[in-house]
Amino acid sequence: MTSPYDRRMSVPTQWLLESDPALRWQVERDLLGLDDAAWRATRARVATEGFGARLLAHQDPDGRWARGAFFPGGQEWFAVQGEVPQPWTATTWSLSSLREWGLDPVVLLERDTPGLLARHCRWEYDDLPYWEGEVDCCINAFTLANGDWLGVDVGAILERLVGPAGGRMPDGGWNCSWVDGAQVSSFWSTLNVVSGLLDHEQLVGGDARAREARRAGEEYLLARRLMYRLSTGEVVGPWVRRFEYPYRGDYSVLRALDHFRRAAAHDGTAPDGRLADAVDVVRGARRDDGTWAREHRHAGDVWFEVDVPVGEPSPWLTLTGTLALRWWDAR
Repeated sequence: MTSPYDRRMSVPTQWLLESDPALRWQVERDLLGLDDAAWRATRARVATEGFGARLLAHQDPDGRWARGAFFPGGQEWFAVQGEVPQPWTATTWSLSSLREWGLDPVVLLERDTPGLLARHCRWEYDDLPYWEGEVDCCINAFTLANGDWLGVDVGAILERLVGPAGGRMPDGGWNCSWVDGAQVSSFWSTLNVVSGLLDHEQLVGGDARAREARRAGEEYLLARRLMYRLSTGEVVGPWVRRFEYPYRGDYSVLRALDHFRRAAAHDGTAPDGRLADAVDVVRGARRDDGTWAREHRHAGDVWFEVDVPVGEPSPWLTLTGTLALRWWDAR
């Protein structure tokens, strides 16, 4: 791999272009603005090369990954939660990765993945049917987007998310701990749900209720400028500045900014001024060579690594940060 920074460029473009096809096609489309034929040709390689092909090879004959919905088969929910780190190999995480990497859903449709999961995959929570979702609104948001991507009827999941009994809070956001009595929203849960609802709109068009719910959740985050407690004005936690990929559903101002960039492009709106502090944090984390470093790695089993070791410049974070600042600075 060549040097990650060419001083004739404002961003390390050549370095980014040398990445896996799962990222390279996004560099070609979103950063370089290449014509459709070029980036689509690269995206088609996700099914046969690199991360996408490797993850597809781990799919079980019954359509699942690791014989489980959210946790690998044979691992009890309470044991995973209490004794060992969350594994990242089961079906929901694998589907989300393939979707985010740009895999053509036809590849999974030809394997009858939606039908196989309907027959063989059930949630660890109450043995509920996979495509009907469960009680955790973050899990439901991931599954809503994955189902829409694969052409599955996930109306039951959408109803859980936008309705009153599914983690939606009176303050406009969501909290996955609603079943344990949570009364106020969570930054993490809210970002996961609004991202899933945006994916829903982009994939199938959405409806008025979904748009209203998404925008209410976005307003929850904007009112807090993506990082502050509304009650005291204090930073909600050190994790808002902790950048890493894969996101694993965690919150950071970088990931939140990326959502608002995508939402603005979808809605045809300008950046909201309340994002300024978050932009400053992202800009401040940019290194002199134009990259962003990976600052954290989730513990837990993975099929294989998809990013650099902690402390090294991450192509994934560099693309995300570059696009966020370009969007903001062009306003």
